[in-house]
Amino acid sequence: MIKDAYGRELHDLRISVTDRCNFRCQFCMPEGQEYEFYPRSEILTFEEITRIVKISTRLGVKKVRITGGEPLLRRDIEKLIHMLSQIEGLEDISMTTNGFLLEQMAERLKDAGLRRITVSFHSLKDEVFSKIVGRSVKVSQIIKGIEASLKAGLHPVKVNVCVVKGLNDEEILPIAKFFKKMRVVVRFIEFMDVGNLNGWSLDKVVSAKEIVEIISKEFPIEPVEKNYRGEVADRYRYKDDGLEFGVISSITQPFCGDCNRLRLTADGKLLTCLFATQGYNIKTLLRNGAKDEDIEDFIKRVWYSRKDRYSEERLELIKRGEVPKKVEMFKVGG
Repeated sequence: MIKDAYGRELHDLRISVTDRCNFRCQFCMPEGQEYEFYPRSEILTFEEITRIVKISTRLGVKKVRITGGEPLLRRDIEKLIHMLSQIEGLEDISMTTNGFLLEQMAERLKDAGLRRITVSFHSLKDEVFSKIVGRSVKVSQIIKGIEASLKAGLHPVKVNVCVVKGLNDEEILPIAKFFKKMRVVVRFIEFMDVGNLNGWSLDKVVSAKEIVEIISKEFPIEPVEKNYRGEVADRYRYKDDGLEFGVISSITQPFCGDCNRLRLTADGKLLTCLFATQGYNIKTLLRNGAKDEDIEDFIKRVWYSRKDRYSEERLELIKRGEVPKKVEMFKVGG
């Protein structure tokens, strides 16, 4: 394992395979903005991604998560998953998706080697869901994708719910109840200031503590120990059936000290933080004939010099009016 400037080990690699998306979520790519997407020639090929992952596993990476944009828009994405599944030392391949195309793809993804899947799901109401994602979408379409994932044997299937005060915070308990019946793990996420376009403000944040309190008034619950250092969600278990749910508290209880994630953008840049202000171009090395050893040294240098802890510094930066301009969410890859 290699460690950064604060002793955090490299363990997870998040890979954005496209910056394009079929939704315009308020949290990420709000409607009404002009977006410039990477030309196809600038996007990493499956072979280039696989090569980076192979080298990264030698440095300690055990888990890979495929993200976007919307990863299911990347043509033949199951081929990449199959290629990654053949890498020795890689223990887990997962994906985060908006779920719109998942119903017809879940089985192919599982057959290719995908282990787990997480679906972004922010409301049970068609009108609220459509408002959030900026498109007219039937919630039933997303639920069908979740059901198809369960049927295909992806395990666990999780849903991520970004909670915003005044938008969907009244649905915390209904969503918890709905997915409890389905035996699907829910992770409620505090509204985060990722990127620069989502209109974030502190008064729109529903805290993890408030979320847990809302659920605990209806169901007896108990905290669960984290599975590993760097796990972002605080986990809880329903006492009646043992199903878990989680809360991610980047705003009120930052967890930078345990963060072990490196991110790879679709156009071949390494990012050392979800709130990064810049990336490190690894694609140039790949396309200029660099040896594996050169690429490995590049990743090491990026990680050794890593000092990111934005979530811990956020409030002080806001007070001083020094919040940096960050890479947009759909470019970072979640």
